[in-house]
Amino acid sequence: MVNKIRLLLVALAMLNVLSVAAQHRTEVQMETTHGNIRIALYEETPKHRDNFVRLVNEHFYDSLLFHRVIKHFMIQAGDPDSKKAESGITLGEGTLPYKIPAEIVPGLYHKRGAVAMAREADELNPEFKSDACQFYIVWGNTFSSNDVDHFSERLDSVTAGKFPMTEDMRACYRKTGGAPHLDGAYTVFGEVVEGLDVVGKIQKEYTDDYDRPVSDVRILRMRIVEGK
Repeated sequence: MVNKIRLLLVALAMLNVLSVAAQHRTEVQMETTHGNIRIALYEETPKHRDNFVRLVNEHFYDSLLFHRVIKHFMIQAGDPDSKKAESGITLGEGTLPYKIPAEIVPGLYHKRGAVAMAREADELNPEFKSDACQFYIVWGNTFSSNDVDHFSERLDSVTAGKFPMTEDMRACYRKTGGAPHLDGAYTVFGEVVEGLDVVGKIQKEYTDDYDRPVSDVRILRMRIVEGK
């Protein structure tokens, strides 16, 4: 009973913090060859927000490709080597010479449309530090109640109960979809607020054996449209 009360208090505190922060979100307009995607950046992840804003303002992402696309999972961009990459070249290793400390915040999870930073594998990166520039947008799947229970137990185990799966998260994974197996291990720093249909179109692209779309899907430009 005590544990249930503690989890309830944690969940209520999370909702209050997220509600206040949502009123001050910076938004980014991403123009792509498939249409526009508008992203709201979370105030709760300031290191990731500020890094992304700086790169957008420096036009770093303009002309980069969505170099990794996996149907029913996610679309990924941000490799600087993709700007002038020839067709068929394997991408995904390009980056900038720094990493971002993890900002894994309870309540910010891998729902459909979530925006998160890529990172190196656990064995090379036990602190879950994020890549400097490569990010992904979640598409994912919907899951049964039993599946959600399994992911909830895993999340409790991995985070020692510090990242509880709330009822809203459970409902979202059942009805809307996402990638719950990534929760607690990658920093989610934003979400798509317009253009989720564009994400859906991109994730259906035909890809090669290395998940690169055969027909290039390019970010034409990004710009800050609200906030910083």
